[in-house]
Amino acid sequence: MGNRPIKFRILELFLDEKEHWNYEVVSKVQGEYNMQGNYNRDSINFDIIELASGGMLKDLEQKVDSEGIYKKDFLLHKYVITDFGKVRGSDACLRYV
Repeated sequence: MGNRPIKFRILELFLDEKEHWNYEVVSKVQGEYNMQGNYNRDSINFDIIELASGGMLKDLEQKVDSEGIYKKDFLLHKYVITDFGKVRGSDACLRYV
C-alpha cells in the first residue's frame, strides 16, 4: 500500500459504502503504511477531515472518546462516503463506480 497516496487509500476503504469511525480507518492505514506514533495518527486523521470538508465523506455521528480508543477526551467521528466521493474515487482510478 505504501506507494498509493494515503487519501486515495482512505477513499478506497470507504468505497464499501459502510459507516466507519475515524479511529478504525486511522488504525488500518497506520498498519498498512507502517506509520506508527501520534504524529502519523493525527496526520491520517487530518486527511480524513480534509476528505470530509471536501464533500467526499459525510460526518454522521460524533462521540467523546472517554475510553481512550483513539485519544482520550478527543471527539470521534463516524463517516460514510458520499456520491461525490464515489465519483472522485472512480476518477482517481480506485475502482470503477
